[in-house]
Order: sequence, then C-alpha cells, then structure tokens
Amino acid sequence: MKFLDLAKIYVESGAGGAGCVSFRREKFIEFGGPNGGDGGRGGHVWIEAVDNLNTLIDFRFQQHYRAKNGRPGEGSNRTGADGADFIIKAPTGTQIFEEDEETLIADLNEPGERILLAKGGNGGFGNARFKSSTNQAPRNANPGQPSEKRTLWLRLKLIADIGLVGLPNAGKSTFLAAVTAAKPKIADYPFTTLYPGLGVVRVSEGQSFVLADIPGLIEGAHEGAGIGDRFLGHVERCAALLHLVDGTADDVAAAYRTVRGELDAYGASLGGKREIVALNKIDALDQETADRKASALQSACGSTVRRISGATGEGVKALLFELYALANGKPESAESENETEWTP
Repeated sequence: MKFLDLAKIYVESGAGGAGCVSFRREKFIEFGGPNGGDGGRGGHVWIEAVDNLNTLIDFRFQQHYRAKNGRPGEGSNRTGADGADFIIKAPTGTQIFEEDEETLIADLNEPGERILLAKGGNGGFGNARFKSSTNQAPRNANPGQPSEKRTLWLRLKLIADIGLVGLPNAGKSTFLAAVTAAKPKIADYPFTTLYPGLGVVRVSEGQSFVLADIPGLIEGAHEGAGIGDRFLGHVERCAALLHLVDGTADDVAAAYRTVRGELDAYGASLGGKREIVALNKIDALDQETADRKASALQSACGSTVRRISGATGEGVKALLFELYALANGKPESAESENETEWTP
C-alpha cells in the first residue's frame, strides 16, 4: 500500500427537508385546519479515527463526501425522515486543517475519536406550526436550511514510540527490516526511502514498541529541502529518537550535527526529545577506524555512542531493550534481563 500523508477533501452536509403545506380533509369535517409536517434534518458529515489505517491513500481516489438530505414533511403532521450521516474513516494521528492549511480544526489522537466536519441543515416548519388565533389556515411553510460545504486538508502524523532519523543512506531501512517484519526498499544510494515506514519491534513476550523510519534528512529539510519538511512531523509524537550515523561517512560528527540542526530548527520540541545515537555499519570498519569515529561522534553528541550493524545484527540486541525502556518512559539501560529472548 502506498503511503500518503497529505490529502485535500471536500465535504458537504445534507440540506434540511422542506416543511409541508397541507390541510386536514375528511368527510363531515368542513374546517379541518392545517396539518403539514416539518421537514427532516439533513445528515451530518463526521470524521472518525480508526487504528487499522496508517495512510491517507484512500483520499486520493475519493475526495468528495456528502451526507443525505432530509426528507420533506408530509400531511397528517408527518415529519420527514432525517438524512443519513456520513462518517469518514481516517488513521489515528490525522490532523484536520481549514482550506488555508494553517488553521487546525482537530487532532485525532485516539481511536474512536469523532469530530463533526459539516452540520446538517435543520428541517423547515410545516404550515401547522404557523396556525394562530388570527390565522386559522396558514398557507406558508419554511424551506429546509441549506447544506454546509467545506474544503479541508488532512495531514497524517504517524503515531510511533521511537523515531528513526539520520542522513540519507545511513542504514535506517536496513535496521527497520532487521528488527521488524516491515519490508522497506533497501539499496546502496541516497533517498531509497521516499515514504515513512512503520514496524513493530517485539523484544520479548509481551514487550514491544512501534518504530518509525523517516526518510533521510538533509541540510535545509526544515524549510522543505530534499524530500520536504513535513516528514519531520512524523517524529513529533515519538517518545524518543534513534539517530543512526553512517560509520562509513568521512565526517561522522558533521553528519550528526546536520540532522540535529534540522531537528532543532523545525521546532515542535523535536530538539528536546530523548535520543540514542548509534554508529551504524561497523561491520564495514576495522577496529581502529571504528574507535576513532565513535570517539569523534561521542564528542559531537555528548553522550555514549552505541556501535551497531543493521546488516549483521551486531550490537542490535542491547540497543532494542534500551529503546523499549525509552518508549515506556523508563531510564535508559544497557541490558535487559530478558534480552536473550529476542532474535533478529
């Protein structure tokens, strides 16, 4: 399924049904009086968060959503039926914006959360409503209220526990494929990953967390350079970050600072998120080179650098338990008593 995290939709509620002009006509009743019923209410348009979707791709093929109109009133004081509501299903984590793409209407953070997008029009009054002591036979009724039309933007921000960030070709997709059942595209060139990916990491029985692979960031990404700044939004909801640095890069410290600069410049508290820094692809380095680059990277980030290889699995086991602890709000720990239960 192709990933899509931005979509434009058009919604329209149902119009209210018209009121009825009718009079009671029965044998031996000369002046029956008005008995026109009211029109029915138009249907509402709702949007509901569901947990079995993780892309907005369906909105590329259907963009217009319309609820049913209310039925008109009828004689014998019969009220018209209300129009059926229309419920739009969207992934949990979807934000709803006005047409200007800046005014936030709602943020669907919980499965089952429902927001009213367009309110159905009220039904019109029938002529029975207008009867009075001075007007015993009114011949007027109200039309139903018109429908409400809106143009909206939907933006999906993935809900994951850990966000996987780094420069292009840092080995993020290889790492995701090694520790989850996800099958991202993997190749030896930058920008292989064009769309964010999700995977569930099961570290042991009953212990798991969701890992989000974000397409590679380059300098200026917070302003839309490269693939674009909106992918940074997918790590806003993460509890912590795993920052992978390509161990084969000429300057690992500069690579780290580039990504950190983009996270800080983007805002939304990304710069303050807890982070684990890992030197990846150590299987391609000799011991002396690995020591030198790990030292340089540690000086740049100011914290302990983990050495891993997504291709061979070296160092991955202990790292996953550290990530699990961060995802659950626990202090970082280098090992877990149950780490032997995990197998890549």
